Amino acid sequence: MGKRREMPGDVLLIEKAMKDAACTENYRRIQCVHLAILFPNMSAKEIGRATMYSTSRVWAIHAEYRKNGLDGLREKRGGRYRENLTVAEETELLAKFRGESESGKLVVVGKIKAAYEEKCGHEVAESTIYRLLERHGFRKIVPYKRHPKSNKKEQEAFKKTSNL
Repeated sequence: MGKRREMPGDVLLIEKAMKDAACTENYRRIQCVHLAILFPNMSAKEIGRATMYSTSRVWAIHAEYRKNGLDGLREKRGGRYRENLTVAEETELLAKFRGESESGKLVVVGKIKAAYEEKCGHEVAESTIYRLLERHGFRKIVPYKRHPKSNKKEQEAFKKTSNL
């Protein structure tokens, strides 16, 4: 088997990218390149064993790095492929409800769902609205049906002795 081509790159820049990696997948891809630069005699099979990638995956990562640099190693998947509204439109829709919730009024998911469906033009699942609320920092606060320290016997006694 022939010797692997030398990997170009700045070790300090790659180490910084490893520290700033958002997820383990990005970290492992950058680590493949890092090991190739630090240890030029290390084979792709050994790098794969260290990073838990197959040999062919290590070759693909190295090729992507040579072609596009560190930007080529970042995860390209993800995002909101089937979004009904953009994040800005969602924020605009929730502005009215946010004002109500901050003033102490109870915000009901059914009203938000109706407004959302009117804006996007079709029905959506209730889980869509709950994800929307979570995405925009709303918390689910449910009022108690009764006070936790209430005592039914004391309430009945009070009713009998009060002059109401």
